[in-house]
Amino acid sequence: MRFSGLRVLKEGLTGNKGWQGHWRDASPKSDYDVVIIGGGGHGLSTAYYLAKEHGITNVAVLEKGYLGGGNIGRNTTIVRANYFLPGNSEFYSHSMKLWEGLAQDLNYNVMLSQRGQIGLFHNDGQRDAAIRRGNAIRNQGDDAELLSVPDLKRMLPYLDYDQSRFPIYGGLLQRRAGTARHDAVAWGLARGASERGVDLIQNCEVTGIDIENGTVKGVQTTRGAIRAGKVAVIVAGRSGQVAQMAGMRLPIESHVLQAFVTEGLKPCINHVVSFGMGHFYISQSDKGGLVFGGDLDMYASYAARGNLPIVEHVMEAGMTLMPMIGKAKVLRSWGGIMDMTPDGSPIIDKTDTRGLYIDCGWCYGGFKAVPASGNCMAHLVATDTHHEAATKFRLDRFAMGHGLMDEEGTGAQHNLH
Repeated sequence: MRFSGLRVLKEGLTGNKGWQGHWRDASPKSDYDVVIIGGGGHGLSTAYYLAKEHGITNVAVLEKGYLGGGNIGRNTTIVRANYFLPGNSEFYSHSMKLWEGLAQDLNYNVMLSQRGQIGLFHNDGQRDAAIRRGNAIRNQGDDAELLSVPDLKRMLPYLDYDQSRFPIYGGLLQRRAGTARHDAVAWGLARGASERGVDLIQNCEVTGIDIENGTVKGVQTTRGAIRAGKVAVIVAGRSGQVAQMAGMRLPIESHVLQAFVTEGLKPCINHVVSFGMGHFYISQSDKGGLVFGGDLDMYASYAARGNLPIVEHVMEAGMTLMPMIGKAKVLRSWGGIMDMTPDGSPIIDKTDTRGLYIDCGWCYGGFKAVPASGNCMAHLVATDTHHEAATKFRLDRFAMGHGLMDEEGTGAQHNLH
């Protein structure tokens, strides 16, 4: 089923009776070339690129719940490529390029809105860091612009520029950054993988990983045993738990990150805006709701819900930056289980078990990484070599202490990344 303006017009005039299901609700077979554990954005992206770019279609994506029910549907939808350190910078640059062609590639509207992202700074040190970051971004080949206070007042007139505690000194703008519709991304990738022959199997929880003589042989699930030549673990905040089934202990802590959305409002925020003196970021959705978030809940948890002190903390940051937000009613909040690494950068690598691969540790950067994560993971699974954009995401860097990428400069403490 192809989407087009003509098709939409035809269906609208004929009662919308010609639409078909977007993907097959497959039942598990006994044997696959590749089994992907996890039916979120990264798992679906991996399956899509395995089929599209490597011709590997005897693939099963196993999801214990429903497709897209995890972090891919529990985030603030921000897309950007303004990372500073080598390793991260080229990876997110690769991801941005994939984002820009994803809707056409999938023939599915992922609602990418390149409205621009502005990171504010509030003192001389932050200005110097923003200039350095901007130069690094431009050297990578991506866009970055330094904004003065008069520039910001024209673009963001609703900010509190007169506050004495956190005065606004300027901002760093990336015009190509923005947002995308999170569930549309999941649906589009699922549709693209399914139409290329991938089996998407929902309500199929993995309960064990079969290993013989150091080689993976398959998985045990609530719907029976499945043999596989290769197994990829792509389960976000559950990475540590699933890796334990293979006898692995990952350098991962799972923390809860809350997000919030208000009632629908008339357009008032045209960009993604980040507060430099507090972990607060905000944008406005296409439905009019203000979507915003802040810090982790700062304790390890597998519960997809948060606690009230962080709610208060996020609201305080929002009111400090833009007092107008106090007039909006918060409709709902949600929590995502974040897989946090000691250096704040991800892992895409082979494990010591032959045929077993791991994709995890995305910290705050999971949604914006969806296309590149799947693209690079598919390359690794298909060829057993790292994609050039993900050569630094090795698992053994935590054992060696060499090649760590502490993007935020907060040290080896999981919950600060």
